[in-house]
Amino acid sequence: MSDTKASAWNLPWRGLGLSSNLDAADAPHPYRLLAEAPGLFDFVEYSAPLSLEETRAEASLFPEMWERRGEVPVLFHPVHLNLYGPELEPERALAALDAHARAVGSAWVGNDVGWWHSGGQPFPGYLYFTPPFTEAGLRDCAAHALHVQSHLSVPLALENPAVFARRGELHVLDFMARLHARTGLPLLLDLGHLLSYQLAAGLPLDAGLADFPLEQVIEVHLAGGVVTRRGGRSHYVDDHTQPVREELFGLLEWFLPRCPALRAVTFEGDGHPLDVALLTLRRLRQLVPAAPRPVLSLPPVARSAPPLARESAPWALFESGYGVTAEPGGDEEGGRAEQDFRLAVVAEVLDRDWPLSRLLLAGTRERLLAFTASREFRELFEGLGRAPGHAFAAWTRRRLREHPDEGLAAAVSFETFLAQAARVRPRAAPGPGEVGLAEDVRLGGFPVDLTELIFAARALRRHLMGRAWASEALEVSGLDALEQVARRPAPGPWRFIVRRKGRGLEVLTAAASVLDELAALERAPRPAREVPVQRLADAGVLGLLRWG
Repeated sequence: MSDTKASAWNLPWRGLGLSSNLDAADAPHPYRLLAEAPGLFDFVEYSAPLSLEETRAEASLFPEMWERRGEVPVLFHPVHLNLYGPELEPERALAALDAHARAVGSAWVGNDVGWWHSGGQPFPGYLYFTPPFTEAGLRDCAAHALHVQSHLSVPLALENPAVFARRGELHVLDFMARLHARTGLPLLLDLGHLLSYQLAAGLPLDAGLADFPLEQVIEVHLAGGVVTRRGGRSHYVDDHTQPVREELFGLLEWFLPRCPALRAVTFEGDGHPLDVALLTLRRLRQLVPAAPRPVLSLPPVARSAPPLARESAPWALFESGYGVTAEPGGDEEGGRAEQDFRLAVVAEVLDRDWPLSRLLLAGTRERLLAFTASREFRELFEGLGRAPGHAFAAWTRRRLREHPDEGLAAAVSFETFLAQAARVRPRAAPGPGEVGLAEDVRLGGFPVDLTELIFAARALRRHLMGRAWASEALEVSGLDALEQVARRPAPGPWRFIVRRKGRGLEVLTAAASVLDELAALERAPRPAREVPVQRLADAGVLGLLRWG
């Protein structure tokens, strides 16, 4: 529960921060950056599940964050926290959120005002649904925000959401100002999200600022993004892996002296290599000096949460976003841009486990929409499914029952087999002087030979993407060549190599002699001197071996 007995929320100066997903494999690694440039930034703002126990179990960087939180303070920016949508967060989830924030010493928690998850599933790529900027949307968001705050001991900072389509009569800054007025909660201003609205609405960068309560902003976010142009419109894609746009640096310089309650500026540098992140942070350090500032006292909010009326019809936004119905807000061009981004993310998620099947069964926009508009996809967000990949598998099985095709069925069966093969138990490590298979490498076999299909999928992706750069159009009609190859598998049995690549799997082929040697090493590591030198060289070049 919120600490209504406290006379004030006391917010310390946090200064300049760097975001993190608490994955030690992700760039930039915040603590390596600080080792490279001590004092370059002052805190880490991390995204993680609401539950501290779940975060502790899943986040590989958690132990270092926990150990160093006294030296490098943290702010918790949760995921899976709905501040919009058809259902309020369960009380047990908010109790976990509050315990998490208090345990790590987060002075406040901030989150985008959006619908992030449903039925236990985040929307693919964490692409939340932005509420319509209407009176109905305002009432629904106020109900969510006050419900969340009523279970927190620290302030909830409301972040302006990213925008593709203009829905509603209110400017986003007016919407956020009114949301603050109804809730009393402080604001978190994301500059890229602000740019996304101004572009979607065809407005200058400073539109709406005159009446915005700058004195309520306690944090500012700055991140990378891409501006794309379609017809007479421009759209900002909130892709943090991209460089920060110059307009956003200019906005930051304008806001800094005009936000008297500002406590923190966070660079969301997800995916930036260490040397690139250093350049951005050094520029930001000039704008946000490390000098301390006095604690800011805010009156705690103890307002009762109104009932959630659902007047703004969030499921209508879902249905338009994934191609079930037409755009509900009147901005068809903006709705199409948003839908395209959602489809691209869905394709990326599916391609981790179903790269062949996705191209064959959902390789075009129309076919991908057939999947996202399906009952299998919808059930995923009604608590009836496990993950997008499982929903896709169920959808492909139904499609193949309705339209039998032996070639496509073989590709789906093969990738189903790969998903099962990836769950094999870890093998013993080689001892001193021994050589064995790398930890993420497995050997597999299949009744028919799909070597040509594996080759065709890679070659066709490369060819079509190369042509798209020149023609500004992806010639998906070329996918019919892939369907031809799928229908002519060679006789089996077929042996191949599988290894982890990023978040997906990679299939490799090799000469029979190499496969025979790898099969022996899969059974047990061997002394390196007993393995023919040429076999070691062939497999070593592919990164398939590990030495004791």
